This record gives sequence, structure tokens and C-alpha cells, in this order.
Amino acid sequence: MTCSNDGSLRVWNLNTGEQIREAWLDGENRVFTIGLSLDGKKVVCGCRDGAVKVWEIDTGKVIAKWTVHTSYVTSVCWNRDGGRVMSGSGDGTARVWDVESGKTVLAMETGLSEVDAAIYSPDMTMIATGGESEDLKEFINIWDAKTGRLVTNLKGRTGRVSCLAWTADGSTLISGSFNGSIRTWNTTTWQQIRVLTGHTSVVYCIAISPNGLILASASWDQTAQLWNLENGLPISSLLQHPHHVECVSFSADGRLLATGCWDNNAYSWDISEILRDAGLLNPTVS
Repeated sequence: MTCSNDGSLRVWNLNTGEQIREAWLDGENRVFTIGLSLDGKKVVCGCRDGAVKVWEIDTGKVIAKWTVHTSYVTSVCWNRDGGRVMSGSGDGTARVWDVESGKTVLAMETGLSEVDAAIYSPDMTMIATGGESEDLKEFINIWDAKTGRLVTNLKGRTGRVSCLAWTADGSTLISGSFNGSIRTWNTTTWQQIRVLTGHTSVVYCIAISPNGLILASASWDQTAQLWNLENGLPISSLLQHPHHVECVSFSADGRLLATGCWDNNAYSWDISEILRDAGLLNPTVS
């Protein structure tokens, strides 16, 4: 599934590359981000006008729309049971929504001028937010997911943070930044572990493989890169694109990578041989 500045959501057959059914449309507002519920029955999207919309997969129709954010929505994700959605916005806030009632159950004034990423920890006890900071000092905040209390700010030369990902065991948080760096953080000490360098422009999106061994990054330097999470080293050569790359995702079996590019196309890559040569094509971890 893809979303686009043209305001549509589209579903694709990965084997043929053909679009499935008609495009999903609800007005012409740009759609910046999407997130699939764990049961696969709903998808949530964030829009340029600040709206958060929930779509039903079977019908391709909007079944809920929340319009409290006062600026574009850059990040959306579901909690584990699908009862809540979190959103991050250019208005500097992150919000947790009750899906059934549509009410905001938690609103965090993050101190960031813009929130580019907001995600739950795997155990749902914490929330990490990242984005632009007017004081140019702290770009990643950690919050108590139940109370919204600030737990800590992460210290490091991250610059504006565009994306975040948590490893499945909760031990490591990973951030990507506008300065092209990717950083890993110990979530017990909240200290930086290492910096992954190689991109020459904004790292706009990151994703962790289902087996937890590989990180994929998408960058405005027109490439996507695979990284060995154990040692922080790149795997194979860069995946070249004709324009900025803004999103990346693994297939459920980890053998395919999907990327979205500013040339208005989405790409799928068979990475199984690359991972096999690197000794990283292992069974999915639970």
C-alpha cells in the first residue's frame, strides 16, 4: 500500500506490479504517512491539512476522521491491540487517539517546533518523539505512554530527527536525521551506541527487518541502504533511485524491500540474494 501527495492511497500486487481496485480518495489533500493495524483490517493516514483518517481495508472507505491537529500530520502508528492511534504533527504535538470514540486520550506538547516521528516502544510503556527543535539542542524525547510525563531527552548531535524505529526487544532506539546520520541508542542508559554514516543527505525513513538483523534507510541522496544492525556496517551497494527516496518497508518474510520515490513511483526490490551473501537471511524472530 502507498500514499501520495496526490491525495490517494493505492494497493498493489507485489507479484505483478498492478494496482488492485481503484485508488482510495477522500478529498484532494496530500497524504503524508500511513500505518496498517496489526490485524490488517484498518489503515490510518496523516494529511497535510492536519487530519488523521482511519480507513477500512475491505471497503477502502474512511470510517473515522480526527481534525484537532493544526498543522500537517507527519507520523501515525497503532498500539498493539488496535484500540489507539498515535500521531505526530507539524504543530509540535503528539496525540494518542481512542479509535472507538475518536477522542484524544493523551496530548503531548513536545517542546519540538515540529514532530516528524512519534512511535510506541514495543511494550507500549514509552513513546519516542523526534523532530525539529528551535533551541537546536534536543531533538528526541522519551515519554511515559500512560501519563505523558517526560522521561528523558536524548543528548547527541542528531540535528533535526526525521524518523525513529525501536528494535523488537526494546533494547535499542534508532533515529535518522536531516544531517544524513543514523544513530542507535541504548534504551536502558539512553546513551548513544554508534553512528551509521554513509548517506549524504536527509535520512527520511528507516525500517527494521522482521528478523531484527537489518536496518533499511531511505534518503534524499537518491538511495536506499541496508545495514547490519549488529555492527552498524552497510550491506552491499546502495540501491539507486532517480530522485529523493522518502519511505522504505520490508515484506513480511524480509525478502523484499519497498521504496517510495519523488519520481511518483514505488519500487520493490528482491534483496534475498544480498542478505544470503551477507549471512543475514535467517528465520524471522518472534
